[in-house]
Amino acid sequence: MKVGVIGVGAVGSAATLALLARGCAREIVLVDQDRARARGVALDMDYGLPLLPPVDLKAGDTADLAGANLLIITAGVNEAAGGATDRSDPSGRLRLLGRNAAIYRELVPELVAAAPQATIMVVTDPPDPLAGLTRILAKHDRVFSTGTVLDSLRFRVHLGQLLRVHPQDVQAYVVGEHGTSEVLLWSSANVAGVPVLDILSRQGQRMDEIREDVESQIRYANISIIEGIGASQYGIGLVTARIAQAVLRDERAVLPIGSHHPRYGVTFSLPSVVGAGGVLEVLEPDLSEDERRGLARGAERLKEALARLEAPARKSA
Repeated sequence: MKVGVIGVGAVGSAATLALLARGCAREIVLVDQDRARARGVALDMDYGLPLLPPVDLKAGDTADLAGANLLIITAGVNEAAGGATDRSDPSGRLRLLGRNAAIYRELVPELVAAAPQATIMVVTDPPDPLAGLTRILAKHDRVFSTGTVLDSLRFRVHLGQLLRVHPQDVQAYVVGEHGTSEVLLWSSANVAGVPVLDILSRQGQRMDEIREDVESQIRYANISIIEGIGASQYGIGLVTARIAQAVLRDERAVLPIGSHHPRYGVTFSLPSVVGAGGVLEVLEPDLSEDERRGLARGAERLKEALARLEAPARKSA
């Protein structure tokens, strides 16, 4: 299986290293506007290949992506460079949409021309509207975003800490936008089928305070990480590799990745069966009334962002 990683900054490099560790690709091509950077990253990782599953890793250009099964796009302006690190700014990652959409409009047609049969994973922030744009530019439906997989893992980690259990044993999802309008599904979160809300209630926990604290930490985790190390990269790198494995091995794994939902008219995340080609089926969970309203508000927020993005194009037409 052949994978192209387009954009070899902090996230692209972290994703590549995680891909190498998982051993789910036989060939990986690194493409970056800064060709020297791509060559340097490939060379650095090459020297660790004797410790890893067999893989051909190289730096290249767009033409070298021919025959790729999966293209992973991490190129674009990140949150720190794009000024999306203000907790009081309700736009969050959407502040980056205009600049990164311009990059995608130029980049995606080149990628599709080079690898027309490839499935495309969008990692660049904000991933959901960019995946929606990519779907239009690519003219096919084999497009998805990393969505709320990372947010869901963060939710599981925080609940595991509260309940003193391993996060692997917590089942909990975050849906909607990978951004400040995301919806944490407290109503269905459980451990071994026992609702998390029931466990916390029996422990005498103050639920309003817990929910506010956990949701704040998850919504702004990226900013906390950026404040410490300059970029949120390792978690999303691991997530990218995990999703890539599900696609490349046709696992039919259930992950909350972002795809286009005609019912809502936007691309965002719901639990989805993931395999060859991306999303094979969407599994809509039962939602509380508050969660349902939150998801609808998130969809409207994404529609408004896309409308603002399209307005300049209509004026120039």
